[in-house]
Amino acid sequence: MLTVQKSFAPVETGKLYLVPTPIGNLEDMTYRSIETLRQADLIASEDTRNTQKLLNHFAIKVPQISLHEHNYKERVPQLLAELKAGKTIAQVSDAGMPSISDPGHELVEACVAEEIPVISLPGATAGVTALIASGILAQPYLFYGFLPRKRKEAIAQLEQLKAERATLIFYESPYRVAQTLDYLAEVFANERLVCLCRELTKIHEEYIRGTLAEVLSYCQTHTIKGECCLLVEGATEAEQVVEEDETSELSLKEQVEWEIKQGRSPKEAIKEIARKRQLKKQIVYNAYHEID
Repeated sequence: MLTVQKSFAPVETGKLYLVPTPIGNLEDMTYRSIETLRQADLIASEDTRNTQKLLNHFAIKVPQISLHEHNYKERVPQLLAELKAGKTIAQVSDAGMPSISDPGHELVEACVAEEIPVISLPGATAGVTALIASGILAQPYLFYGFLPRKRKEAIAQLEQLKAERATLIFYESPYRVAQTLDYLAEVFANERLVCLCRELTKIHEEYIRGTLAEVLSYCQTHTIKGECCLLVEGATEAEQVVEEDETSELSLKEQVEWEIKQGRSPKEAIKEIARKRQLKKQIVYNAYHEID
């Protein structure tokens, strides 16, 4: 159903504001974000203890309520009731933008369904901040976030991203970043450019730039501290040629089956082969299912 939201028109309900918070340096908090938090009736926080430190720093005295991945089923109806009663709610995550590898989407989705205005404020976000200083092509880019922790699932996801031309953005824990780079090296060409950024906006901010092989070697011999953002160059022309050579002699059905073995679903595999061969998806679909 089509809806049109005029964010600042008078409404009978309250409004939900999505407020970014600093990813490290408190000076990155915008004037508008501070004022929005001050004017809110209630602040929905990923971790109320963490947010309270921010509120204390800016002398903001507004009550909080927790909203995170473990309680959103209970909290979303409560928050909707407050919004329908005319309350203004500001939603924040521990750092950066709500919904970007953080809680937030469920409440936004519920508000959209109820035609309650959702207003997003611009501000700090680690992925794009790291991207523009990485030295790797800044656009197009694809933000992925955290890879699955289990090796099999992570490799399957990377196989699906292998042919992606856009620069890839991953988030990772310092305890797992070397392992993640090892997974990348299993699937991607070791010559791909990589930039590992850690402690973004903080005093120990650091960019580690090199090929995938070089950055992996560095992380295997150095202790990495602080939350990490990993930028990976998109598929190169050389990789595309190798992939084309592996499948070019196969029938369309066999090509789809090859893609499925790389971790794609049948639907994704059909779409990928249609893209590679510049064919309509229906043609590839028919060939795979042997439909005349």
